[in-house]
Amino acid sequence: MKLEILDGAFSVIKVKSFEGLDLSRPFTFAAATDNENSLVMPTEYVPTGALAREDGWRAMRVSGTLDFSLIGVIAEIAAKLAANKISVFVVSTYDTDYLLIKDENLEIAKKVLEIE
Repeated sequence: MKLEILDGAFSVIKVKSFEGLDLSRPFTFAAATDNENSLVMPTEYVPTGALAREDGWRAMRVSGTLDFSLIGVIAEIAAKLAANKISVFVVSTYDTDYLLIKDENLEIAKKVLEIE
């Protein structure tokens, strides 16, 4: 399994609603529950008026398309990071998984996960 580091900084934010937001930008992830509306997106596109935000994330992608029958992909990666006291925020899409880690942990995460 190969991981690739995406360019740029990411933010995790909470918004009142998605109304008027451009959710079509690449690497924009939206989630709505009965309690909140959350976005993960490049920091440069964070809308004004966010209810809460956490900046300083970097993103990595599991390269290729993952079959739904695969077991433990995220668990394996997360365990390696946890063993090095690195927390992770995960977003999954139909094809693959994305992991966000804080920028200050990027270099050690690259070593732990053997990312070039």
